[in-house]
Amino acid sequence: MSDLSSGVLGAGMRGVPDPDEAALLQVVHGRSTASLLVDLATGTVLYANPFAQVLAPGLATPVPLTAWSRGAGLRTVEGLLLEDSPTPLVQVVDGAPLHGVQVRSASTDVPLGADPTSLLVVGVPLADAPGDLAGRALILLLPVHQEATARLLRGLGGDLHARAAVASGLSFTISDPNRTDDPLIWVNPAFERLTGYVADDVIGRNCRMLQGARTDRTVVGRIRTALDAGHTVADTILNYRKDGTPFWNQVVISPVFDADGHLTHHVGIQADVTARVESERARDAALGVAQAARARSHLLAQVSEELARRLDYDDALVALAEIAVSRLATWGFVVVTNERGRLERIHVAARHPVRAQDAQDLERGDPSWLMRSTAFELARTDDSRFDARPFSVDVDALAATAPAAQLEVLRRLGLGSALAVPLRARDHFLGALCLLNDDVDGFTAEDVVTAGHLGQRAGMALDNVRLYLRERSAALTLQHSLLPDVPTVPGLDIAASYLPALHRAEVGGDWFDVLPLPDGAIGLAVGDVVGHDLQAAASMGQLRSVLRSHAWSGARAGRVIAHLDELVRGLGMADVATCVYLRLELPSGPPGPRADGARPADRLTYSRAGHPPPLIRLPGGEVRSLDGALTTPVGVVNLRSPDPQAEVELPFGAILVVYTDGLLERRDRSLRDGIAELECTLRALPDDVSAADVRDRLVARFVGSEQEDDVCVLVVRRPAAPAGAPDVSPGGPATT
Repeated sequence: MSDLSSGVLGAGMRGVPDPDEAALLQVVHGRSTASLLVDLATGTVLYANPFAQVLAPGLATPVPLTAWSRGAGLRTVEGLLLEDSPTPLVQVVDGAPLHGVQVRSASTDVPLGADPTSLLVVGVPLADAPGDLAGRALILLLPVHQEATARLLRGLGGDLHARAAVASGLSFTISDPNRTDDPLIWVNPAFERLTGYVADDVIGRNCRMLQGARTDRTVVGRIRTALDAGHTVADTILNYRKDGTPFWNQVVISPVFDADGHLTHHVGIQADVTARVESERARDAALGVAQAARARSHLLAQVSEELARRLDYDDALVALAEIAVSRLATWGFVVVTNERGRLERIHVAARHPVRAQDAQDLERGDPSWLMRSTAFELARTDDSRFDARPFSVDVDALAATAPAAQLEVLRRLGLGSALAVPLRARDHFLGALCLLNDDVDGFTAEDVVTAGHLGQRAGMALDNVRLYLRERSAALTLQHSLLPDVPTVPGLDIAASYLPALHRAEVGGDWFDVLPLPDGAIGLAVGDVVGHDLQAAASMGQLRSVLRSHAWSGARAGRVIAHLDELVRGLGMADVATCVYLRLELPSGPPGPRADGARPADRLTYSRAGHPPPLIRLPGGEVRSLDGALTTPVGVVNLRSPDPQAEVELPFGAILVVYTDGLLERRDRSLRDGIAELECTLRALPDDVSAADVRDRLVARFVGSEQEDDVCVLVVRRPAAPAGAPDVSPGGPATT
């Protein structure tokens, strides 16, 4: 059999039962009731008590209900097999109760004192019952040996309607709501075993005697309300046995009405579900611990992720305060100090948007009171074993340190309780996370544990941001110190730009150079060292110095790249780098026309070590790619010609664009596609655009808010020739 619901809500007081009721008690206490528990979904008998087994000998459960009825030889008083009559047992499976149907049994083993052929059948569908009885039906067969008993059972059975019945394995009670205080008028032996009370102890008393000090009055009220409304009620309640032992009691109490609709009885079924309730509570407690741990892990992961994404220190503080307050407090703040312990930054956050302005006002006000607050002093303790505990806010003490205007803001935000945790990393104090709740007992034990973990995780993350910014600042300073100021070169319009990656936690090795040479030529270089750290920046400086020294010697472009590669591989100066070097030779002598009447063009030679091709925009919009003279990247063994070189002419009005791959390459765009887009952009430019304007347009067009790599752009424009002097179009590339 299964558990049934909790505590019994007692019924009225009554003295000795009348003769009809006494007859019923004799039947039940004589253990002459057959009971079946039937599965409504399958129509199968799951349980048959001993008397039911006597009625249908040789049938073991589970067994189809129809088969059990036939095995018990149940017939109507007219002699029809019960299953062939208008009121078969199986109708209970369809949800229809049996209302005290009288049948005869072929069994000869009906208990002594009962009519061996007369049984009263009550069928109770329990579709709405709690626990394991949901989806079951209870069928009772009671031998009739007195007309008085039959009359009372018919009166009860005619309106039981899935309420309750007598069964040897279930605690069962009947009370009389028409008597003062709804007293019990009958209990079965199972009730006596369940509660420790014998029938003489409880008959005539209300069942509230089972209640005790820890009985939930809300549940009692819920049961009372349902019964007063004439409804069946099922609930679980803590009751007490006669010896004072508590137990969890699962109860179903149903009103019984007569043919005229008048309430005649309350029928209750009870079961001890202490083991189940305690198991559920233990499971719920374990589940609560697991859920709390999962929620804590999620919060810590969220904070770590948000702080890792923010490489701006102020943004990181804002993210920490907003996330922590939204999950743990009514409002709060994050405060950080510098190496001298002085206030450096503060951010105040409020959970409710209506208090956002108060949080901003507090943040912008004088913070001196905060540095003297109890929360901050507790958090900055030197003891690394500091154990955060919530405490009630001393408003009077706070009033002595905070200005009146700020105190009013603090009151509006809420001053019930506070919880402060230090932000530490690498054995030094960074600041504190202070959480406040408008309730004096606003922080749970789980909140305290979570806040402690959060302080540890956030302290390390903030320190990482601080160290990164410090290293990045040093790298950028080094990098910018190595990049030249663009010199003024007569006859040329030059503009350049270096843009470090916005969302990368390192600094790259992109670089450019513009070098006026002793022989009057102009050396142009753009390079990209693999890597994004101080090592890459230092390698970039070394490569630039080596390239400058070879270029200064007047060597041709191919030899400059070859010497650079030899030195890098020989000395192990850098891992891998790409580079393009261009030598621009301006025409010497007065700017007069050549013999063919055209103005002389500039001679441009170049060599590329794995670098993307520079582009030349000619007057009128034609774009040519300098895709010749390609060798392996610097630092990689070259199996081809050691010093390839190509030559073109740069006419007046032409624009030369040299760049690193960070300008064009994206996760959603290949370098090849980027070069094609760059060519289209250059073709669309007007002829009279300046070098600086070209640079700015390219950066605006190709460098977005999610810049993934460093970008270097060098633009050299040869101003247009004076009016009346024809230009010379460049010839094709010449490789030497």
